[in-house]
Amino acid sequence: MFGSLDISTSALVAQRTRMETISANLANKDTILNPKNEYEPYRRRMVVFGEGDARTGKDGGVHVQEILLDDAPFKKFLDPSNKFADEEGYIYKPNIDSAIEQINALEAARSYEANITAAEATKSMLQTSLRLLA
Repeated sequence: MFGSLDISTSALVAQRTRMETISANLANKDTILNPKNEYEPYRRRMVVFGEGDARTGKDGGVHVQEILLDDAPFKKFLDPSNKFADEEGYIYKPNIDSAIEQINALEAARSYEANITAAEATKSMLQTSLRLLA
């Protein structure tokens, strides 16, 4: 039973990281400068999950294997007056689609809720088992 709690807990941590990544994507959807104030549009981040629990080495559960940069092209906007415009007058903005990010956030939230429910069910079964043994 404790393995079930570990699995649910690892999924909660993974989904929280996914939600934080989605939030960062949405917060930076218009960011075109890097921290050094150089022209470098923000690139969308994507969370990749891996099997098992990397902290404990157990097969059950899930973990964040890596956070990748999306290599999709940047969004191109005509703005010849912008100081960062290229020779054709275009600037490039992050490759982030707010609708896609909101759908991903909804999915992550639902997965988080499902794992909370699974953890609560496991806890309830453990309590019932302890009562039967006493």
